[in-house]
Amino acid sequence: MGRSKEFDTSIVLRKAMEVFGHYGYEGTTLQHLLDGLGIARQSLYDTYGTKRDLFISAVKHYVTEKSDAVISCLEQPGSAKEAIARIFHEVAAVLKDEERRKECFILNSAIDQVPHNPEIAAFFNRDMARLEHAFYGAIMRAREMGELNANMNPRAHAQYLNHARYSLTQAAKLTQDPVVLDHITEVILTTLDK
Repeated sequence: MGRSKEFDTSIVLRKAMEVFGHYGYEGTTLQHLLDGLGIARQSLYDTYGTKRDLFISAVKHYVTEKSDAVISCLEQPGSAKEAIARIFHEVAAVLKDEERRKECFILNSAIDQVPHNPEIAAFFNRDMARLEHAFYGAIMRAREMGELNANMNPRAHAQYLNHARYSLTQAAKLTQDPVVLDHITEVILTTLDK
């Protein structure tokens, strides 16, 4: 009878997001992973396989969790425009928090891998499509409620909002001034003004 795992795989994936987010995919060594995850080498291999396998699992876990939260917020009853604003304010708040933002930087490493890794590229394509669909639905609802300019191109705006959300993570890596993230968020949200 095999031994049961002595660790919570979702906690390990969260720690992996932080390690990969901090060092990047290429810069992350096996020792970084073992130190950061707090599990034995054999447990790492037995549960996750290679460094690449662990990276892909961590990326999928992170992106799915965040995307599910965005979609849930966009689909809630009430003002769609306010829901979009909540999403961007929450992203900015996470990226300004030193502890919470560490795992967010896995996105930069993952996006760097898209041209070289068909599995990650396909995953991001599916995720981007479902997020754009959710933003599109929210924009259409906001237009019906009279919250947005009726002449706005809803498909293009949904694409813009989705990419703008991702770009905040890049901005957080490029600046030490958290106010910059607030300013970028404010400008993004002005595109929703009538």
